Amino acid sequence: MTTFRHEKEYVQLKGMLAEMATLASSMVSDAIKSLVDRDTELAEKVIEKDELLDSMDVEIDEHCIRMLALYEPKAVDLRYIITATRIIIDLERVGDHCVSICREVLKLNAQPQLKPYIDLPKMAHDAIKMINESLQAFFDGDTKLAFDVIKRDSKIDELDDQVTRELLTYSTENAKTFHIVISLMNISRRLERIADHATNVAEMVYYMVEGKIIRHTYIDEIEEED
Repeated sequence: MTTFRHEKEYVQLKGMLAEMATLASSMVSDAIKSLVDRDTELAEKVIEKDELLDSMDVEIDEHCIRMLALYEPKAVDLRYIITATRIIIDLERVGDHCVSICREVLKLNAQPQLKPYIDLPKMAHDAIKMINESLQAFFDGDTKLAFDVIKRDSKIDELDDQVTRELLTYSTENAKTFHIVISLMNISRRLERIADHATNVAEMVYYMVEGKIIRHTYIDEIEEED
């Protein structure tokens, strides 16, 4: 990991990131739970939590700027802080997607349920796992775990496509379900985007450890180089 001389600030940054990631993951979990349980009150609570996530984003960003200004870190230490500033952007956007999901839930809960929810909870479960493991890869400097996260993103994409196709079938068979279908498709797409943000974090882990940017690079090309 890093070799900061100022261990206190490093430990504090790690703790702040862990707290923000935990909140973001819980928002995803509660958002999908509010859908499955048709729990409007829980959906509203998730929306309220977004303000706290935003404040964490600002606090961590200021902490990183202060470390850069005071200690002028080099090499891996510098990359660690830069990576942290990128991670909080992705975590904040995870919160934004959760808010959007819950706004759709509020609309859905006012209408009869179209179908049992099977694939959407699975997508949420996998996305949460990706968030947690991408942060663990960051804390451990573990590029192998980061690769595992990146590889799983395609499975979320496939599930999103599957959900979309199934929902379009419903709308063609019964035009009255159109608005419900659109809301569920939006939720599926938001979950797919949450997984993308976890993938972004995992890609930044590789940058932190190896000093190489791998965005827009196929994972098999990276593994061949290693």
